[in-house]
Amino acid sequence: MRILIVEDEKDLQNVLANRLKVENYSVDACGNGSDALDYISMASYDLIVLDIMIPEVNGLEVLQHIREEGNRTPVLLLTAKDTIEDRVKGLDLGADDYLIKPFAFDELLARIRVLMRRQSGNTSNVYEIGDLVVDCNTHKVTRQGKNIDLSSKEFAILEYMIRNKDIVLSRDNIEQHVWNYDYEGGSNIVDVYIRYLRKKIDNDFEIKLIHTIRGSGYVLRIES
Repeated sequence: MRILIVEDEKDLQNVLANRLKVENYSVDACGNGSDALDYISMASYDLIVLDIMIPEVNGLEVLQHIREEGNRTPVLLLTAKDTIEDRVKGLDLGADDYLIKPFAFDELLARIRVLMRRQSGNTSNVYEIGDLVVDCNTHKVTRQGKNIDLSSKEFAILEYMIRNKDIVLSRDNIEQHVWNYDYEGGSNIVDVYIRYLRKKIDNDFEIKLIHTIRGSGYVLRIES
C-alpha cells in the first residue's frame, strides 16, 4: 500500500518514512504543499499523511484542493494545531482523521490501518479468501494453517490484492500502489513478483487463488 507523507520537519519526515517502510508500506515524502499537489496528481495513493503548517500551500489548502478535484484518498492530518476549532475545520474540509503532535507511532500505525480497512470494507485487519489468511497487523500469512514466508514486497503485493479481492488489477495499478518514485526496475517487475507469489501461495494447493486475466492483469479470487 502506498502512502504520501507531507511533512516539512525533515527529521520527522525521515523517521515517518523509515518506520512506514519497515511496516511494508511504499512511501513517498515531500516537505511543502506545492510538491504534495504534484505528487498527488501523478500517483495513486492509498493514504496521505498531511501536516497543516507547511510552506507554499498549507495542508488545509492542499486538502481542500484535492477534495474539490474529487480525490477521495484518505487523509490523516498530523499536526501541532490542537484546538477543537482546528480539528473541526480539518475534518469539515474532508480529512478522515486528525492526530496531534507529539504522537505515539503505534497509534499512528493503528489509525493508518483503520483508514485502509475502511477503504476495503473489511471489519478487521485480517483478510481471508478461501483457506488463505493475511494478517495485516502481524504480517503473518497462512494457508490451510501453514505459515507462508513472504518478502516485504511479496507481502505488499498480496496485501494489495487481498484488500481488492475479486477485482481485476492491472499491472500498472499494482505497480502504482506497491512501488514508490524511487523504483527504477524493469517493466515486467509485477509479473516477476506474481510468479514468486504463485510459487508460495498456490503451487502446493489444489485450489488456485491468483489468476491471470489476459490483456488486463491479475485477480485474487476463488473460481468455481
